Amino acid sequence: MADQTVESPDAQETAAELDPAAQKNKQLLDLLYRLFGQDAFTDVEEPYGFLTVTTTRERIHDIIAGLQQDQELQLNFLTTMCGMHWPERKDQELGMVYMLHSLVHNVRLRLKIFFPIGDPHVPTLTDLYSAANWMERESFDYYGIIFVGHPNLIRILNVEDMDYHPMRKQYALEDGTREDKTDLFFGR
Repeated sequence: MADQTVESPDAQETAAELDPAAQKNKQLLDLLYRLFGQDAFTDVEEPYGFLTVTTTRERIHDIIAGLQQDQELQLNFLTTMCGMHWPERKDQELGMVYMLHSLVHNVRLRLKIFFPIGDPHVPTLTDLYSAANWMERESFDYYGIIFVGHPNLIRILNVEDMDYHPMRKQYALEDGTREDKTDLFFGR
């Protein structure tokens, strides 16, 4: 049977100091605090060694522009940006995730923002990254997030006259009227 001992906080801190990924994340977080102030970020996490911070939609454009232009870090590759819907979060139902990567230093950063579903406006990043064009259109198409300043914010995958956003969690996953999905057919 495996030993289920729990390491002391000091042992965990020592192990983190020896981990190169944890050291990079600490340096990155220190740089973020130095460039933008500690009050610009909340909910700092490291799931699977991936530094993740939450900020506000009012500051996201300036933060990403600053990170893109920073010569020390060189976070100049936008790998992903996607929408989220959390219906149980009051006044923070919609969100965006931005993933930046430094190809030079092999450093990654995930930034999150949350905002009310009644005001789904977010600044565009198309002036910083041309790849943001299609990713923003996809988030608009699926979640209804409106990117202020986007040059051509139209649906990308669904038909243009669609009046809803299919990835929002307000729609049933299955059609309750289907008769071929009874428990009889699935051994339940």
